[in-house]
Amino acid sequence: MANRKLGRTTDIRKSMLKSLTTDLFLYGKITTTEARAKEVKSIADSIISLAVKEKDNFEMVEVKVVKAKLDSKGNKLTEMAKSKNGKEYLKVVKEETTESRQKDMPSRLNARRLIMKKINKVSDGKGNTIDLPSKLFNEIAPKYESRVGGYTRIVKAGPRKGDGAETAVLMLV
Repeated sequence: MANRKLGRTTDIRKSMLKSLTTDLFLYGKITTTEARAKEVKSIADSIISLAVKEKDNFEMVEVKVVKAKLDSKGNKLTEMAKSKNGKEYLKVVKEETTESRQKDMPSRLNARRLIMKKINKVSDGKGNTIDLPSKLFNEIAPKYESRVGGYTRIVKAGPRKGDGAETAVLMLV
């Protein structure tokens, strides 16, 4: 596959394409130069087709979960306990429950890891991590399951003000 060099060294180019791809999935559209848009389009289309293929490949599993017991205000409940040397301390009260969780089948797990190689980890404004592979499997892939390819669109936006480079808007269809 003959990739465009985009006037960058390999590591910087890969990092830039990773960031652009991540932003495309996060925001649904990005504005960049035409050459970059064409490169990101091929990466994004391959990621979406992988997500569409593996979106239903999981099983529900019952998992034992040990959590801190919470009171009505959402605070952890504590109780006094004695250590071996006789000192008293506060101990968090734990409760054991079972939860139903999704467990990826091996091919979906592999797809998740391949996707994670091509996009960056992202946090929202509050510092919480956004799980982009899950967003791809659960939100983006179901939209495109009836479609065969062509998940993104490039719309030319004219020359950039500073250097006159041709810009384009890359968006999810």
